[in-house]
Formats: sequence, C-alpha cells, structure tokens
Amino acid sequence: MDFRPTREQDALRAGMRQLLEARAGRDALRAEVDRPRVDRALWRALGDAGFFALRLPENEGGVGLGLADAALVFEEAGRALVPGPLVATHLAAGTVRGAAAGESVVTRVDGPLVTWLDEADHVQGDTRDAVPVRSVDPLTPLHRTRATRTQVPEAVLLAAAEQLGSAARTTELAVQHAKDRQQFGQPIGAFQAVKHLCADMLVRTEVARAAVYAAAVTEDPLEIAGAKLLADEAAVRGARDCLQVYGGMGFTWEADVHLHLKRAWVRAEQWQSARQATEILARAL
Repeated sequence: MDFRPTREQDALRAGMRQLLEARAGRDALRAEVDRPRVDRALWRALGDAGFFALRLPENEGGVGLGLADAALVFEEAGRALVPGPLVATHLAAGTVRGAAAGESVVTRVDGPLVTWLDEADHVQGDTRDAVPVRSVDPLTPLHRTRATRTQVPEAVLLAAAEQLGSAARTTELAVQHAKDRQQFGQPIGAFQAVKHLCADMLVRTEVARAAVYAAAVTEDPLEIAGAKLLADEAAVRGARDCLQVYGGMGFTWEADVHLHLKRAWVRAEQWQSARQATEILARAL
C-alpha cells in the first residue's frame, strides 16, 4: 500500500494553500481577533473550491474524492488557522442545504464544548442548555453543554489533519526565527539547545504526518485514534517549543505562535479527547 500523495493530491494541496494565502492570510486572521466571526466570503470561496463537497459523489454535486484527499486540504486549513466550524460543515455537506457550496455554516454538538454556535446557520444536536464560556482561543468562540461526546471517525481524522498543519507551520516559524534572530554575533539556530528544539518539533510533526496519512487511507478507527493522539501532541508541544525559540516575543500579538498554541489546545478537546483515544487503543490491546 502506497501512502505517498499522488501528483493530483499534491496539486490539490498546492491549490488550497494558494487560495488560503490569498483569502485567509495573516492580516485577515488578525482582523478577526477582537470579534471572531466566520468570513462568509471565504466560506463561499472554499465551497466553490470543493472544500466542503470534496467527498460527495459527483452525481450529488460533489468532487467524488476520498478521506485521504480531505485530510490534505484540512492540513492546509490548520496551517492557515482558518476560523470556523470547518469539520462540522464538511460532514454536513449533502445533508444540510447550502453546506456543500459554502452557503451555510454548520456546527455540531460534540461533547461539552460547541464551537461557533452564534455564527452557525444550522446546528446539529441539542443546544438548549448551552451557555457561552470564555475561550482560550480568541478565534474560536465556545459554548458549554451537558452533551456527551460522540465518536465520528472521519471528524476525528480531519481534526488530526488540522493539528498536523498547525504543527508543520510552527516548525517552519521556529526554524525561520532561529535563522533570523541574532545573539552573540550569530543566529540563535547555531546554538545546540535551539537546534534540539527544532529537531524535536520536526520529528513529532513527521511522525504525526505518517500516522494521519496512513489513517486517512485505511480509515481504521484505531489508527485514527492513534493519529489524533500524535497530531495533538505535535501541535501542542510544537507550539510550546516554538514559543521557547521565539522567547518573550512569542507571547506578544506581533507573533502568530501563541494563536497556534491556543487553537491546538481547543482542537485537542474536539471530536476525540486524549483520554478517549487512549481508552480506545487500550481496549484494542
């Protein structure tokens, strides 16, 4: 079995990165921090690009691709920190009117935390007891409910892909800063401690990448649980290590590193928590 992306998949990923760099760049992201909202124009652009309808059959108006292809575009969305209930809207394509085309924003009750409830056009699940709570991520508004978490393997895998994209981006940021930042007359990347931080980030990211890509091909729930665990660790620990490379500057609004860390914290509790994943894997053993 070949887990390497095909030429067509590489082109799909490159096209999505180009779209997000043009429509969801750093300036657009910063504009949402004070008042997080779903960028409806971007949502429609994603719909036009087939982001939400990627796995729908062609005879239903979709693109007709699979979970492995979806993982690649969700990896790019995680890299760009695109705000909004991407996974829920993607899952709703074909069942909720307008979701596939990006004309509707769909959120879904997934355990005690519900994202983007006020911005959603359609909510899947019972939110009668939902109350707003302060979110650690300024770009992800949250409500809390008494609902129990559901197990949706495709959603878990796509959330893991987003975490993978974030981990890869913080690795890039750390390496670039280590090259640019000068101390004692040389780049800080010349110092062994900084080298080790960057190397560890790369290793965690690539291990998570292998797990996410493999799980996207096999669609095995056990492999998906393992991929989510590894991707959560890569995203959270990677952002923390990137903060160490940046030093005090990483905590300021001038840097994007802290936004990746805060989003990674939220995603780690979505769809499948670390505790749930480890229990699934332990039962299988």
